[in-house]
Amino acid sequence: MRTAYSVETVRAAERELMARSPEGALMQRAAAGLAAACADVLGRVYGSRVVLLVGSGDNGGDALYAGARLARRGAGVRAVLLAPGRAHAGGLAALRRAGGSVVSDAGGAVGLVEQADLVVDGVVGIGGKGGLREAAVPLAEAARRGRGVVVAVDLPSGVDADTGEVRGAAVRADVTVTFGAYKPGLLIDPGREYAGVVRFVDIGLGGGVAGGTGSAGSPQAEALQHADVARLLPVPGAESDKYRRGVVGIAAGSARYPGAAVLAVGGALRGGAGAVRYVGPAGGAVLARYPETLVSERGPARAGRVQAWVVGPGAGDDAATVGEVLAADVPVLIDADGLRLAEVGAVRGRGLRGVPTLMTPHAGEAAALLGVEREEVESGRLAAARELAARYEAAVLLKGSTTVVAEAGGGGAVRVNPTGTPWLATAGSGDVLSGLGGSLLAAGLSAVDAGSVAAYLHGLAGRFAAEGAPVAAEDVAGRIAEAWRSVVGTEV
Repeated sequence: MRTAYSVETVRAAERELMARSPEGALMQRAAAGLAAACADVLGRVYGSRVVLLVGSGDNGGDALYAGARLARRGAGVRAVLLAPGRAHAGGLAALRRAGGSVVSDAGGAVGLVEQADLVVDGVVGIGGKGGLREAAVPLAEAARRGRGVVVAVDLPSGVDADTGEVRGAAVRADVTVTFGAYKPGLLIDPGREYAGVVRFVDIGLGGGVAGGTGSAGSPQAEALQHADVARLLPVPGAESDKYRRGVVGIAAGSARYPGAAVLAVGGALRGGAGAVRYVGPAGGAVLARYPETLVSERGPARAGRVQAWVVGPGAGDDAATVGEVLAADVPVLIDADGLRLAEVGAVRGRGLRGVPTLMTPHAGEAAALLGVEREEVESGRLAAARELAARYEAAVLLKGSTTVVAEAGGGGAVRVNPTGTPWLATAGSGDVLSGLGGSLLAAGLSAVDAGSVAAYLHGLAGRFAAEGAPVAAEDVAGRIAEAWRSVVGTEV
């Protein structure tokens, strides 16, 4: 599990470690890791041109000490000081001793940045709020259009470490070298996009990161890895039959959108449950594609035993079916039209009774439910998912460039999905995800685990299906088994 902690928690852990370490030890560890990462990026350090963008904080000191290490290996290192009177004194002295030079006129350094082989962003630390200050913007723009690789120190300047939000201009890094603990802003878009490839450097915080009390010491975000997903996947035993493995009900589709039903059933059949029941007007289309489906025309309440329901994909205005499913005393996944038709009170009531519910909106649907603009959801995905989860007392899987899953009520760590591809932004892809998630609910996973595992497998299947080219939703469904095998093939 990759866990990310708030700035407050990381700072507290750093203070505790510094109190029992020699003075400057943490900065030297960070600088050593940063210099090593920069050397890897450069390949050949000797003779390379390195420009450090140095602010007044400690990450400016990290950049200066790392620059000194590179200068001792033969790189030509120049430090552009954005706050000359407040730059880290020890780092400056080390850089000068190693043969590096200093540029105090940031306005005249644009050309240096454009021609550098490597640009190190040490402008703002993890405590920064808002976009870059005016003096730093031309340098960030020069780094973006320049020829060199951009390496950010701990976090790209201008990205909010706790949320991933970008409010104004920010540095776009090719690589971010983060110290001690991951920060939520490195895992969640738009911040994740600005961070590029993230490299972790252990500076000795260890368990101290989570050593605080209450919520301050708890992770704010977490990302499953292959081994975590493998532990969660349902595996049938020798005594299993189709009913013991779980039956998922799909209430989806309409005369206008029969394909949504077919795709949701396709995802469900590949999700680990033993059987799939379909209820709705697209039974003929479903049976033509998936004859193993158990089709009923009697409505959700009389369809037969299920361990979970999926409701909403392609449902049109069928509010009665949505209400009937929400009245069931089993886990329910609500998607697409179901989100619009579900009454807040009915969903909250399920949560207060302890019946799991998983909502799976995209940004536009989440914005409509929250009464805000879509752009607000996309720029603040963490806050939007938590707010929805609190308002509805339901787990929320917010789809998008970074899919995030929040617990019912909005507390705890938000799960961040690390898999996927932009090619998944295609019609019907979400229907496949809904069926897959519902099947995992029926197999016994919690709402958060079902959403997280479904998003992970769906993202992998999308990558396998696309391979750099456009992909159809049915192709994604067809590669779920391959994604599953790739996960369980990992040693646990």
